[in-house]
Amino acid sequence: MALTGTLKDFGIAEILQLIGQQAKSGVLHLEARDDEIHIALADGNVVRAESSGRKTRERLGAMLVRAEIIGREELEYALDVQKRTLRRLGDILVELAFVTKDDLREMTALQTTETIYRLFHWKSGTYAFEAGDVEWDRETVAPLRAESVLMEGFRRVDEWPMIRRRIPSTAVTFERLKVLEPEQRERPVSRARKAGDVDAAFDGFDAAEPEVRKGEFATLGTNERRVHALATAGRTVEKIVDLSRLGEFETCKALANLVNLGYLEAIVPASRAAAAVGAYAHDWQARIKAGAARVLATVAIAAALAGIAYWVDERGLAWGEPPGGAAVRDNAAQRFLARYQMERLRGALEVYRLERGEYPERLGALVDADLAKPRDLRYPWSGEYYYRRRPEGRPVLLPPVE
Repeated sequence: MALTGTLKDFGIAEILQLIGQQAKSGVLHLEARDDEIHIALADGNVVRAESSGRKTRERLGAMLVRAEIIGREELEYALDVQKRTLRRLGDILVELAFVTKDDLREMTALQTTETIYRLFHWKSGTYAFEAGDVEWDRETVAPLRAESVLMEGFRRVDEWPMIRRRIPSTAVTFERLKVLEPEQRERPVSRARKAGDVDAAFDGFDAAEPEVRKGEFATLGTNERRVHALATAGRTVEKIVDLSRLGEFETCKALANLVNLGYLEAIVPASRAAAAVGAYAHDWQARIKAGAARVLATVAIAAALAGIAYWVDERGLAWGEPPGGAAVRDNAAQRFLARYQMERLRGALEVYRLERGEYPERLGALVDADLAKPRDLRYPWSGEYYYRRRPEGRPVLLPPVE
């Protein structure tokens, strides 16, 4: 299968979806200006991800040291053995009994996922898929379905802004305000977190207030308990990420959850707090310009995510529809695609407000202002999105009832 091009024309999401659906094996090469990532796939499943631009702290040995699984001296000894034998570092560490196979499997999976999810923030680059058999260690690697990687990547892009409001920097530390309740007293985990299915992921979504999810930060789970135990006085987010073995996103999400529920209080370093006060003191014109830049950045990200919807609709590849046929037959999938289409429309509404001082009276005004196309107002539904401008606050934007 010949698959080459640029990420502006064919994004990482579409590429992974196509390879996963066809259960192909090979290596996907992606290159940007300052990085080069190689993803090995076996039968449509991700089994390895390597980065030529990987920083020293992102290498397996450094990750094991930062997680305090091995010491610096043990790593240096293992690296010396690696130089003499040219064997894989992980195999040497297990053979020397410095780490267990379970530890190695966990950290290898973390290294792979952290590398892959970086791609969802790439704005440009090139790709080339080289089909063929790939070798991978079945004892220490748990294959990741390409579709699962796709869904998780979207989830992270969607939730990061909300998490950053609570955890603005990896230099933040915490103060414990109260102890965790015994595990048996916890409220049950929501269907979306327990089952992980697409339809359940929308149960806690408040359509009237898109920035708030009713159940998103309402329960405690294994991640929260692990992170709470690590959030000792003076320990930074960066160190907690290293020790938790959960990755930056999952660790910060658990910390944000604990802050929202009143178990932890985030302490922002004095330098960052002073910078925030200084920024707030800028004149009103500077603040408007900064706000406009953020809105435009949001629109760009939302547009990139909505590209999947266009690609599916135009080609009918994911559901086997011919061009011009029904957009999507699965209602849950429609709601999934609509979620990102609505984010794109919300971004366009904000640009409209910045340019004209108020939100439009009707959604079609976005088309008149060249901020959207007619099909944007309904995709992937047959009917148009429901829109109403309220006298105060944000306008109401909801998917049509079908």
